[in-house]
Order: sequence, then structure tokens, then C-alpha cells
Amino acid sequence: MRGGAVAISVLTDEVHFGGSIDDLRSVAAAVPAPVLRKDFVLDEVQIHEARAAGASAVLLIARVLDARRLQTLAKTVRSWNMVPLIEVHAAPELDAALAAGPGVLGVNARDLDTFVVDLRAAEALLGRVPPEIPVVAESGVETRADVERLAAAGADFILVGTSVARQANPEKAVHALTGVKRRNRAR
Repeated sequence: MRGGAVAISVLTDEVHFGGSIDDLRSVAAAVPAPVLRKDFVLDEVQIHEARAAGASAVLLIARVLDARRLQTLAKTVRSWNMVPLIEVHAAPELDAALAAGPGVLGVNARDLDTFVVDLRAAEALLGRVPPEIPVVAESGVETRADVERLAAAGADFILVGTSVARQANPEKAVHALTGVKRRNRAR
């Protein structure tokens, strides 16, 4: 936050990322900014856990949920006064994500099947998001040039993890990525 982050994303998946709900609880108690539960959320109980731990937003990944389940989980997130951040990677996922009513839409440059990062594909998808929906570009952001590129494509926010986490001074690393002017998406 001292570096300029406007929200904090906390990995709570234990199996793949070594995170925990206790990590979320600790971060939410330590910062006044919104806190996102970043996990493979498949069930309402995970949303209840997120709320109890102090989350203000919950990640829902369109690729791993059918359209009906995505709508149900997004509705549950909203019912707990949190924001559903619905993530897409490819154009076919966009309609279901928009129908579920994202508070924020995430465009992930990383293909969860292959783990390949394609910023060009993310740029194309960013341009398809309706301008009234805040959009976060996710994955593959290493430099300020990457932030500028994604902002020019229409990203309102950038979710950065690995490139900041591996720096000796995370505050300085975040500061280096902030302050980029966003381009307004056309109506």
C-alpha cells in the first residue's frame, strides 16, 4: 500500500500456492484497502470464509464454472456485500462473465490450461469489455511498459504478483508500476 496499491490480492489456495485463509485474515486486519480472496472458488462456503476473514472481494474464474454456477456464486458474493471479480481469459468466457454481473472484470493474460502468458490476447479482450465495467488486467506484468501497454488497451487496474513478490523492496517495486494514465474505453 505504501507503494501505491489501491487493493491487495491474497492467494488463499493451499495446495497450489501455499496460501491460506489465515493469510487473508492477517492482511485484511493490517490494511485499510480492499482485500481480494484469490482462490479457485467453487462453493458458497468459500465465500462465507472470505467474508469472515475480512475480504471485500472474491475472485470467480469463468473458465472453471459453468454459466449458471458463476451467476449463483456472484450473487452470493454480492449478498455478503463483497465485490465479485469475475476473471476471463478468452472471448467465449466473456458473455457468461458479463451475465453474472461482475463488480469488476478480470482479464487474465495467462492461459490456465497451458500457463502461457499472451499480453496481445489480453489487450484484444480488454477492448471488448463494456466501458461501464471496471476491468483489471492480470498476469504477465513485469515492467512499467507492460502496465502502460495494458492501460492503453483499456485496463483500469493491474493485478501484479510475482514481479513484485520477488523484489527485495516491494514498496519500491509497486511504486514503479503506479501512476499510469488509463485510456477511457469507448461507449
